Amino acid sequence: MSVKPMPVATSISQPFWQALNEGELLIQQCEDCRGFVFYPRNHCTHCMSDKLSWKPVSGEATLYTYTLTRVPTLPELADEMPQALAVVELKEGVRVNTTLTGLDESEIRVGMKLKPVFHKVDARGNTLLRFTAEHKALDMIPYNNPFESLNRNAKGQIQVPISNLAAMSALANNEFTDWSEAITVDQALINAFADLSGDNYWIHTDPDKAAKESPFGTTIAHGSLVQVLQSRMQFALPFEVVGFKTMVNYGSNRLRFPAPVPAGSQIHARAKVKAVDATPKGMQLTLEVNIHVVGQERPSVINDLVIFYR
Repeated sequence: MSVKPMPVATSISQPFWQALNEGELLIQQCEDCRGFVFYPRNHCTHCMSDKLSWKPVSGEATLYTYTLTRVPTLPELADEMPQALAVVELKEGVRVNTTLTGLDESEIRVGMKLKPVFHKVDARGNTLLRFTAEHKALDMIPYNNPFESLNRNAKGQIQVPISNLAAMSALANNEFTDWSEAITVDQALINAFADLSGDNYWIHTDPDKAAKESPFGTTIAHGSLVQVLQSRMQFALPFEVVGFKTMVNYGSNRLRFPAPVPAGSQIHARAKVKAVDATPKGMQLTLEVNIHVVGQERPSVINDLVIFYR
């Protein structure tokens, strides 16, 4: 994920995005009428045939039209102003919405010859297609790791300033931390939570009845108890957000209890940054926390925890 909105590959468009990641431009061609098709779809726009195949093309193009945006269309794009939004026409006849790069405003002319630029936008190799003038010595924009120049704290965590949008964006890499230490959820702990919460339902507190009547064959922990135990399981985040005045636990965007935790189970947790968003209230970080019974693939708790930094 990224602070900047990124395209989402579908089953139809996946070959296009995968090819960009590999430094190649593919578009569809109809096997019946030989016409080229873009954007990716199931049927030919010329003859409606469903026999489309992906073909490599050079990317040679001309500028069909463009506009310069001086006010960000989204706050996340403020660092790209002015942004040259363009429609280019490939020599195969299809038109592609894109952005121009490596050009001064004075160089941009409708009808100018263009070539593709493969812009690596993250450490995983995800690539966007941009265009520049055909005479420019620019074919690829490498990924600029925003963490390289940042300091680390005594624990070895990268210190990411809240004002560094590129680094904050890069935190949302969809990679889980290592597992926390495991803790045991025994019947005494379940009973203590039942006393505290007032939820004394037998499936949690009556082992004899649960052994006979519960589909789980034993008592199970309250979902809320397992969620609360998250604070006792310390997973090591590889970063520390710095440079803010206040940090607020805003709640959860999503909270689910997909699998039970039988009494006596050991549980552990891990987390990943699911999204980072710049909002009028500040920087919003969504941390997806998964709690599992040790050895179980299906999580017992999925909690999308929302944290605001100001």
